[in-house]
Amino acid sequence: MGSDLPKVLHVLHGRPLVAHVVESLRRAGADEIIAVVGHRGEEVAGALGPEARCVWQREQKGTGHAVMQAEPALRGYGGPVLIACGDVPLIRPSTFSAMAVEASRAGVRGVVLGMVPPDPRGYGRLVRDSEGRLERIVEERDATDDQRKIAEVNTGTYIFYAGDLFEGLRTITTDNAQGEYYLPDIVGYVRGIGGEVRTILLRDAIEGGGVNTPGDLRRLEESLGHTMA
Repeated sequence: MGSDLPKVLHVLHGRPLVAHVVESLRRAGADEIIAVVGHRGEEVAGALGPEARCVWQREQKGTGHAVMQAEPALRGYGGPVLIACGDVPLIRPSTFSAMAVEASRAGVRGVVLGMVPPDPRGYGRLVRDSEGRLERIVEERDATDDQRKIAEVNTGTYIFYAGDLFEGLRTITTDNAQGEYYLPDIVGYVRGIGGEVRTILLRDAIEGGGVNTPGDLRRLEESLGHTMA
C-alpha cells in the first residue's frame, strides 16, 4: 500500500476497511467477532475497540495459520464459523446471511464465497469435479495452465463448522509454492470426511474485491460513490 499504516486501517468512505467488515458481520447477526491481528496489531485492536475480541498471530505463516490462532477462543463451540477478510470491505450482510442459510442445509459442512472477476489473476481458482461440485481451491502460484483459465475464483470468505475446521487445520501442510498453511485446503479435508462444500457466487465481483494496492482502494471508493449516488 506504500504506507506504514496496517492495511486494514486504510480508510474507505470515511472508515477503516476492517470497520466495514465488522459492521456487515454484526448486521448479519454474528454472535461474536474474533479478529486475528498480527503486524502492528495493537493499532488494529485499538481501532476495533469492543467490537471484536482480538487474538494474535505472532508469525505470519498463511491464512490457515491465522485461523489456527482462534481455536482457543472457540474451545467448546461446535457450530458454524464464518471467516472473512479484513481487507475485503464490501461484502453485504445479506451475502453473509445467505452463506449461513446454505451452511445450515442437511449434509452441508462448508460454504465458499466465490466470484467471477474481470481479471482472475492473483486469485485462487475454484476447481469443480465432473458433477460440478467444488472439489478444491488452487492458489494461482500452484495452479496448472489449465486451472489458471478457470474464471471462478475464491474471495477468501468461508463458513465451516468449528470441529471440522480445527481438525482439518491440523492435517494441512506447507507443501506449496509459498510455504504457507493454506486455509482453502480445508475444502479437501471436509469432502474427505463426507461433508459437502457448496459455493455461492457473487453477482457483482466488486462486492468481493480486496484491497492490496492504492489502486484497489480507489476502485472500491469509486464503486461505493456510485452506489450511494
